[in-house]
Amino acid sequence: MNTKLVSMLAAAALLALAGCNKAESPGEVQHDVAEARQEANQAVGEAQSDLADTTAEANAEVADASREAAADQAGKAYDVAIAKAEGDHKVAIEKCEATSGNAQKACKDQADAAFEVAKASARAAYPNRG
Repeated sequence: MNTKLVSMLAAAALLALAGCNKAESPGEVQHDVAEARQEANQAVGEAQSDLADTTAEANAEVADASREAAADQAGKAYDVAIAKAEGDHKVAIEKCEATSGNAQKACKDQADAAFEVAKASARAAYPNRG
């Protein structure tokens, strides 16, 4: 009985496999090809749209980072200008110590005035920082 059952199953499997290789009609093939093309075109279109969105987002992020970097750079340049002005002021004040009386006072007043001009120049060059 087992051999009969195995034989019947084998015959059924052969018939099923034989049916899989049946050629479709030209109309069915044409329809299937058109459908496959449409699905492929849609998939490509969606992928291109995703690419465009990703590119636009990346470009926006780069622009934001560039603006931020420029602002940081301007801030650091302002800090350098102020540090230079402060250093120059300290050096000038120390040089004034070589004199005395009115000459020393005039020298220090001149150093203070030069320091104020340098700070004003830094604020003018970097208005968002000063």
